[in-house]
Amino acid sequence: MNEETDIKETYFFDTYAIFEVVIGNPKYKKYTDCNIITTIYNLAEFNYNLKKEKKKEDVDELTKKYYNHIVEVKLEDIQEAMDFKTKNRQLSIPDAIGYTVAKRLKIKFLTGDQEFENMDNVEYVKK
Repeated sequence: MNEETDIKETYFFDTYAIFEVVIGNPKYKKYTDCNIITTIYNLAEFNYNLKKEKKKEDVDELTKKYYNHIVEVKLEDIQEAMDFKTKNRQLSIPDAIGYTVAKRLKIKFLTGDQEFENMDNVEYVKK
């Protein structure tokens, strides 16, 4: 096989993107086979919001599947993310941190959150 075709693209999955993949949104199907990066904050937000709708055991099992995809959040990420959030108050703290981490890692931030639609370094996929 050709090495270039074997290389998977890497995306930062915000909480919205994780939800869409889990529920099987066909618009997110192409992202199911890519390398996933997220933070512990997005995973916490995912776990919390899903527990409002599903059984604890099922949600915890799903959360465990994504745990291996988290990356370290550095102090500089938090500081830069909170600067970013002060200018974009409508964003959640996990998404502000995730967007900042994606920029640091030089990967696209995958989301369907409308607030990110026209921002740089975003792969915006509407529901």
